[in-house]
Amino acid sequence: MSMNSIAACKIIELPHIQDDRGCLSFIESCAHIPFDIARIYYLYAVPNTKVRGAHAHKNLQQLVIPISGSFDIKLDDGESKKIFHLNRPDQGLYICSMIWRDLSNFSKDAVCLVLASEKYDELDYIRLYSKFLEVQRG
Repeated sequence: MSMNSIAACKIIELPHIQDDRGCLSFIESCAHIPFDIARIYYLYAVPNTKVRGAHAHKNLQQLVIPISGSFDIKLDDGESKKIFHLNRPDQGLYICSMIWRDLSNFSKDAVCLVLASEKYDELDYIRLYSKFLEVQRG
């Protein structure tokens, strides 16, 4: 399995502790996810008709978690495509590097938390799909 393929991307079950006070989940770098967390950001108030993402990263890895509500992520490695519907805050989608992603179908209450392996670097982004295919195919 190539590390730059959809086969390397997967749903990760996060620890889930529940009692009469409610639920708690947590994430530890390199324990629950295969990278150290360098940056955390979140998306919210995204209109249902809008698409976020529309890019790939050369090196960055991510874990995407639906903290509230739901949304879809379409992944594309240049050969295969797969859609994940995320709606559980105790699960995250691991996305390896060199995977094109489109986030869509946000519910009104959706909050999308993203844990990233690198700090923001515009040079790590591939924003044109044709360029992504060119790089991915070598």
